[in-house]
Amino acid sequence: MPISDFERYPLLFGPSPVHPLDRLTAHLGGARIWAKREDVNSGLAYGGNKTRKLEYLLPEALSQGADTLVSIGGIQSNHTRQVAAAAAKAGLKAVLVQESWVDWPDPVNDKVGNILLSRIMGADVRLVRAGFGIGFKESWQQALDDVRAAGGTPYAIPAGASDHRLGGLGFANWADEVAAQERELGVFFDTIVVCSVTGSTHAGMIAGFAGQDRPRRVLGIDASAKLDETRAQVAKIAHATAELIGLGRELRDDEITVLEGWAGEKYGIPVESTMDAIRLSGRLEAMIIDPVYEGKSMAGLIDLVRSGEIPKDSNVLYAHLGGQPALNAYSGLFQ
Repeated sequence: MPISDFERYPLLFGPSPVHPLDRLTAHLGGARIWAKREDVNSGLAYGGNKTRKLEYLLPEALSQGADTLVSIGGIQSNHTRQVAAAAAKAGLKAVLVQESWVDWPDPVNDKVGNILLSRIMGADVRLVRAGFGIGFKESWQQALDDVRAAGGTPYAIPAGASDHRLGGLGFANWADEVAAQERELGVFFDTIVVCSVTGSTHAGMIAGFAGQDRPRRVLGIDASAKLDETRAQVAKIAHATAELIGLGRELRDDEITVLEGWAGEKYGIPVESTMDAIRLSGRLEAMIIDPVYEGKSMAGLIDLVRSGEIPKDSNVLYAHLGGQPALNAYSGLFQ
């Protein structure tokens, strides 16, 4: 059915703003670069890309009589912080499984940033020793069982709200939002650059833009360091979302692009290009990006523009997905 027919629980201010990054554009000397700012999309705990997805999951949770949102992420998960925010807004409880996905030595890693905000919002935060993976986790199943055993009714939200029937809807709708903003601005964004890890942000965009049938590339920059898993997940969610919103055709392989080269060897560990991108965005545009996601997608954008892989006559829309609170856990990098 059309995306407008799906129920939404309002969590956003409205359309997230789009603005040109003129100093970054001049510095790189190529395509004109714009940003669409999911980091300022909501008044709930600094917002971010997952807030947009949760607008579509909350109505289902409430209709099922759930009293507790149960989700999972790394210790500095942006997603779990946004689940805590959505729960607080809707009058629900939140149980958050925070796994040690990132082997990061900062001694305050599990005390500051996203996890601090989740605790402030009243979430039940559970630290679990377990490595990074975008698949099903036993610790999450245990948390769901614990809620049931205590007499509660849990609603299961997977990592990134991604591997969920409704997980791609938020960014399928984002594509429609972009089209409306293009008409207002008198510009066409032929290239979208977005970070890709658990997959539904990128996948939702692919499904949404496919319905517009315009010559547009959606370039996912891998930050998982598990490229094959991420590409497979993006493809799966994109196909499922396209079917859910009634696209009426199969997605083509050339519509699903996940690029490697900027993730480094492990998820959540910044590399030199990550740090360069963070500093460049800060010093030229006062646009703050993080070391786990946006630092890597911006590094990809910088190299693709410099190399001419993104042509000089392009208008590029950089999807800023939020996540800056995680910077607090990486403070040692900036001394």
